[in-house]
This record gives sequence, C-alpha cells and structure tokens, in this order.
Amino acid sequence: METELLRRIDQLDQADPLAPFRERFVSDENGINYLDGNSLGRLSHDARAAILAAIDDEWANELIRGWEHWTELSSELGDVVGSALLGAGAGQVVISDSTSVNLYKTIRAALSLVPDRRVLLVDANDFPTDRYILEGVAAACNLELRLMATSMDEPVSVDDFAPYLDDDVALVVLSQVNYRSGALNDLARIAYLVHSVGAMLVADLSHSVGAVPITLDEDDVDFAVGCTYKYLNGGPGSPALLYARERLHSELTQPIWGWFSATDQFLMGPRYEPAPGVTQFLVGTPPVLQLAALKGALNVVCEAGIERLRTKSIAQTALALELFDDHLMARGFRLASPRESSLRGGHLTFEHPDALALSSSLFADHQVLVDYRVPNRIRFAPSPLYTSFAQVYDGIMALAAVAAR
Repeated sequence: METELLRRIDQLDQADPLAPFRERFVSDENGINYLDGNSLGRLSHDARAAILAAIDDEWANELIRGWEHWTELSSELGDVVGSALLGAGAGQVVISDSTSVNLYKTIRAALSLVPDRRVLLVDANDFPTDRYILEGVAAACNLELRLMATSMDEPVSVDDFAPYLDDDVALVVLSQVNYRSGALNDLARIAYLVHSVGAMLVADLSHSVGAVPITLDEDDVDFAVGCTYKYLNGGPGSPALLYARERLHSELTQPIWGWFSATDQFLMGPRYEPAPGVTQFLVGTPPVLQLAALKGALNVVCEAGIERLRTKSIAQTALALELFDDHLMARGFRLASPRESSLRGGHLTFEHPDALALSSSLFADHQVLVDYRVPNRIRFAPSPLYTSFAQVYDGIMALAAVAAR
C-alpha cells in the first residue's frame, strides 16, 4: 500500500504544471523541507534580481533621478496585486507601510464614514494585531470594543454574528483566513450581514492573498489590508497592501496626513490637501528596495496564476489530510482545521499536547520547518510555488516518526 502511495505521489509531481516554478526560488544550503509558507515565503531569483537592479542600476546610477519612477511604485504594484489577486479594479489598492499601520488607517477611515456609531466588532480568535489596534482605537475614541466568541477551528457563521450586530456597530474587522486554523470565511456573506445593519467591513487578507482567489469588488468589501511576505514572497518587512472601495474615496478621511498622500507633494503647501483616490492612504517615503523585491516576487506569483495555485494547494492539503488520518490521528493529534477544502485556506493545523516540543524536534531531527502557535498547534503550510507533493509526504511522515518517539 505504501509503495502504491509513493507511486501516486511521484505521478502527482510529474504531472504538476507548477513544478518548474520550484527552480525560480533560491535553494538553501541545508536542504530544509520548508513547510511554513504562510509565515514567510522563500526568496525567488526574480526578487533577488529586482533588489540588485534597484541597488546597482537605479540607486547607484540614477541617484535622486530615481524618484521620477520610484514615487509611482506603491500605486503601480497596488494595481498589479489588485487585478491579479484581489479581484479589484484599478485605482483601489496601494502597497505601503505595514499591515498594522494600514489596518489603523482603514479603521479610522471607516469610522469617519459612520461618525455616530460607537461599537467596534472583532473575532476574539482573530490575529492579535487586529484586536490590539481596535482596542487602542476604542480607548482613544471612547468607543466600545466587542469581542465575538467563535470556534477557533471553523469559519465564522451567521449564528456567530447574530448576537453582536446591531445599529450601533460602526465596523467589523475580520480575517478572511484564520491564522491559527486556516478556516476560510465567506467575505461576500459577511459583507452582506455587516452592511445589513449599516456598518463597514475591514477584511484582513494576510493569510489568504496568494493562497485563495479573492473577489473584493464582487463581494462588496469596504476596506482590506494584508501582508505581502507570506504567499507573495515579498521578503521580511515587505510593505503591505491596502484596498479601499472606489465609491468611498471622496467621502472618507484618512488619519495620517503625510506628504505622499498630498495632492501635490512637491508643492510643499502650507495646508494639507489629500490626493484623490486611494493614494490618499499613502503617508511617507516608500521603502523602495522592499518594493523592488516585491515587484520581482510578484512576477512569479502572477505568472503561476491564482487559480493554478489554489488547485495545487487543495491537492497538497488533501494529501496531507490523507496522511494525517493514516499516521497522525492515532498518535494523539487532532485536526484543528476544516476538512472541507472550500472552507479552508492554504494551511492545515494539527493540535497535540506536545506541539511545541514536536515542532522543535521535527526541525532538529529531520530538517522539516513548520511553526507552532498557541494553544498546542502545529501549522503545516506547503506553498504551491516551491513545495512538491513528495515534500508534503516527507513532512507528515517525519512528524509521525517524531511523535512515535
């Protein structure tokens, strides 16, 4: 039976249309089986070349003249991400700052549209930054923060929302994919529920962009943020995305008034006048070298295409689930992710009382790199661009071997 399984895995790798993309990434010297793509993506040759070109060709030779095109990078890359990965029309996405800063900006902008409402709502199991920033805004603005009790392992449901939504809710912040479990929330349905009480929706796409198809315009999402260093492979500290629905641009107020968001930044006028459109969400000088890295990284992601990435991701996590049932369940593991592929993003989570020690031993003994999240969870995240089906098999079997000891 094991021989038949290995033959099937080899056939999957042989038939994989994304297999050639593995050669587009820099190989580490230690041969690590990297199954942590939802934390930090690998370095691609395209990203490395883009950084070197920005340093050697642009910075070294163009000097200050580089600003003739550097000033447009945030908007240009925003349109690339928007059209290829977010289902967003042109002029609605910029790449700037960090996810946390962008979340703050969109929360305050959303509040400017519903000034008479007093309640902020967030999933109690959502990513810490989302909760912390809302807590800070609530304290600064004398607002109420409601924490919605949900299952950590399953998508947020209509029943979860029902007790918390009323006419005093100003906005809801919710991740499309839960960072712990990988549970995939239905943004279209959630947007409908949120809008039914006149509130605004801010979606966090950090664990979904590049992993699942996203349709922000079609789903009627108001604002969205997300990082670009996970499935988009932009590198550590890569600036984040920010989406603001076009119909809201002329009405909102962005809270951080920097010179890059001014109508004419080089006029150096005495008073701030915000630029039209989504560029009003820019603040200060953009990180040009990090934007260059992201530009190179996006070449690979866009060439692969989100539909092919999603298809392979589902196949790889399905294989991991099959192996989980056969080799991990009997060793004290519990699946802490939805079984149905349509209800999960790009990673799986396995719960075990000794998860922290197991994840450490997995790397020390087998060079398999995953990550640990409280409480007692191992996140298993193959990236379709650079992870083979054989590596999925090797990772699960190594985990089973460590648990057996």
